[in-house]
Amino acid sequence: MRSFHKLLVAHSPDYLATMRTPSASDPLRVLLSGCLVGWKCGVDKTDYGLGDALAWLTSLAAVKCVAFCPEEHALGSPRNMPDIHGGDGFDVLDRDARVLDQHGNDVTEAMLKGAEAMLDFALMKEIEIAVLTDMSAACGSQVVSDGCRLVKNRKYRAGPGVAAACLLRANIPVIAQRDHKTLGLLRQKLDPGFVSPPDLRDHHEKQWYQSYFTTPEDRPFEDGNRS
Repeated sequence: MRSFHKLLVAHSPDYLATMRTPSASDPLRVLLSGCLVGWKCGVDKTDYGLGDALAWLTSLAAVKCVAFCPEEHALGSPRNMPDIHGGDGFDVLDRDARVLDQHGNDVTEAMLKGAEAMLDFALMKEIEIAVLTDMSAACGSQVVSDGCRLVKNRKYRAGPGVAAACLLRANIPVIAQRDHKTLGLLRQKLDPGFVSPPDLRDHHEKQWYQSYFTTPEDRPFEDGNRS
């Protein structure tokens, strides 16, 4: 069963409005991709320059952030570059798609183990929401590469990576670090002194996404038939 509805729930203002109000004594439990807190866990053993992307979130007293990198857990750092071939993360979980590195080596089983480890960690920490790095074969939630990203004409697929799909199937909402509208509304809820700018957009609402994925069938966030 696919779980795009969980992505829709996480991006809904109604969901954020009804989310409990955390406090310093009972903080919101948030899972982050390791690179978003500065872990040098990327394929090139860097944080991709993302280490300060969510500094506002990690600094709030009403939030307890923990981090995990499923790819580093499974494949180490540095590593070859894994990408999903033939589907998205849900398809990998269902064994209908595979994960290959840029040399054609099959790393599906390792990516599944990394995803399962991330889920185990999230359940142990009683995570309420995850903010993960988009376009990753593991952590992507909005977009992943459709095949190897190193080809001349890189292709994309709307949907989650393997670890994000694993979290979604466990009913853990997932958003991307590029979902600026949702993150702004979340910050407004957590920090009463912050007012979210009204012109912010989530990744699937931005011009690149809308122009690249040109039909409703390509946009799982807009296709009510996919659940």
